[in-house]
Amino acid sequence: MPEVILVDERDSAIGSMEKMEAHYSGSLHRAFSIFIFNSKGEMLIQQRADTKYHSAGLWTNACCSHPMPGEGIETAAQRRLFEELGFNSPLSKAFSFTYYAAFANGLIENEFDHVLTGTYDGTVYPFASEVKDYCFMHMADIKNSIASHPAKYTEWFKIAFPKVEDYIAATVTHE
Repeated sequence: MPEVILVDERDSAIGSMEKMEAHYSGSLHRAFSIFIFNSKGEMLIQQRADTKYHSAGLWTNACCSHPMPGEGIETAAQRRLFEELGFNSPLSKAFSFTYYAAFANGLIENEFDHVLTGTYDGTVYPFASEVKDYCFMHMADIKNSIASHPAKYTEWFKIAFPKVEDYIAATVTHE
């Protein structure tokens, strides 16, 4: 099993741990979340494969994962974006935040999450072991769907989505 990078509350690396052990122990570790938009301003969301170890079958942002020890965020993000959705896109760091979520199966997400954004209008080639379905949606429609059907979405997406909305609003306001 791969290892994740353990971090302190300032995202300074303090060690590494096997991924599942980190998710059972609730140890704070480094992660990233990728939000992809098309030129129409729609967000790419994916439905996680039914075989995923948690949050299987739920809808979420384009891609989430963890850099491996010695791997940078951008490198890891590009690697996982291709492994899950079969394309690459230039990515920009938007912001970071920490979140904690416990799941019924005993797993815990305690992550220092780096949020990256990108734009992509090409073909998506999802890998079935990672992605069950995907679509591009307007952010207002996603917001309404989360409000009316929260159980269809991953916990981290429900936490990150409003932060991405705020980031986009601030970016557009300051351009």
